[in-house]
Amino acid sequence: MSVYRNLQETHLNRARASLRQALSWYGYLRKSGQLSSNPELVGLVKPELEALNATLNKLDSNVIRIAVFGLVSRGKSAVLNALLGDKILQTGPLNGVTQWPRSVRWQPGGKVLVELIDTPGLDEIAGESRADMAREVVHQADLILFVVSGDITRTEYQALLELRKSQKPLILVFNKIDLYPDTDRGVIYQNLQQLGAGNPQAKPLLPDEIVMVAAEPAAMEVRVEWPDGRVSYEWETPPPQVDELKETILNILNREGRSLLALNALIQARDAEAAIAQKTIDLREKEAEEIIWQFTKYKALAVMLNPIAFLDILGGTVADLALIRALARLYGLPMTSYEAGKILKTILFSSGGLLLGELGSSFLLGLGKSTAAITSGDNPSNITAFAGSAIAQAGIAGYGAYSVGKAAQVYLEKGCTWGQLGASSVIQEILSQVDQNTIMYRLRQELGIKY
Repeated sequence: MSVYRNLQETHLNRARASLRQALSWYGYLRKSGQLSSNPELVGLVKPELEALNATLNKLDSNVIRIAVFGLVSRGKSAVLNALLGDKILQTGPLNGVTQWPRSVRWQPGGKVLVELIDTPGLDEIAGESRADMAREVVHQADLILFVVSGDITRTEYQALLELRKSQKPLILVFNKIDLYPDTDRGVIYQNLQQLGAGNPQAKPLLPDEIVMVAAEPAAMEVRVEWPDGRVSYEWETPPPQVDELKETILNILNREGRSLLALNALIQARDAEAAIAQKTIDLREKEAEEIIWQFTKYKALAVMLNPIAFLDILGGTVADLALIRALARLYGLPMTSYEAGKILKTILFSSGGLLLGELGSSFLLGLGKSTAAITSGDNPSNITAFAGSAIAQAGIAGYGAYSVGKAAQVYLEKGCTWGQLGASSVIQEILSQVDQNTIMYRLRQELGIKY
């Protein structure tokens, strides 16, 4: 267990470092005036900055959130009450007892503190309000319980698939097993295990991802024999059967709870940073286009007038790097010359050879242009050759600059979380270290990450 504990601490520390880096950067932008000079942008990104702060605070509080989902009358509230050992959350025979998400603290053992989140039935809240509620709770959760009470329906199956897209570990809870004979119960259990079979979006559930419980068993008639020979019948309610679920949750929390906390915090940070980048890019799209065209014209003109082939390539590369850094400054994103060089390299090698071809063509045309310039004094017709090569080379160079600029826009938007200590980088790092016996390993498989 000490190995798991040390790894979890490492994951928590890496997540904290990632969030603090992001917050320190945006704090720097405020102090430097890059954000304060644009009040509209400050207002746009305020929710994301608040989300980053809240996520870091949640990491420091060390509270793990477990959310329960399911359709009406599946016993979601009863499952949580059984785990708590007290009937805190209201239950009843009528649909819709739980109208809004409710949370309650649970300390099952040791220093682990859990927040259990109860939710309304997914099929009782109409339209967009249901989707918004579910998205918000899923976003907050570190672990999801999905409660069913028999063979799964089409609505439940679709809801389950949507929840599994959230990149959160999930346990399927088969409730009300007291209502089924052992044989039927076994068949339903096997059917639930095969939920993902034949669907590329989901894989069959593993044994530790499905648990059978009877959270609120039905009352049973009991025959009572009295000392005087009388016989009477009374109704008694058996105790809840949730020990297996509690043990499964505790095993997960002890083995990987803080890693789940770190992973969810990083997912939230990644989404917040991506939203900040997207809003910034959308707001400054016109300015970015002007910068790209400006560098395109300057690069084309400089290459056209320069008679030395080698300097064409060197100058063009310097112009591309300057363009990338200019866009980064416009968007308020951190960028050094080294990082700009890495982006340019990525763009060159991911462009299908177009920009590399541009460099090669530019060099060959540059050689012809240089030769024509050198011999123009001996043969005036070489001036025409020089002009032709220069114009062709300028067109290629201009196209290359514009391509680099547009590609850099996409990279700065999508790649803002992939730098050193970036949220996406640390997520990948954590998932690469998980043990095959953990529920996070299953999550890594679902995300299609290979190592």
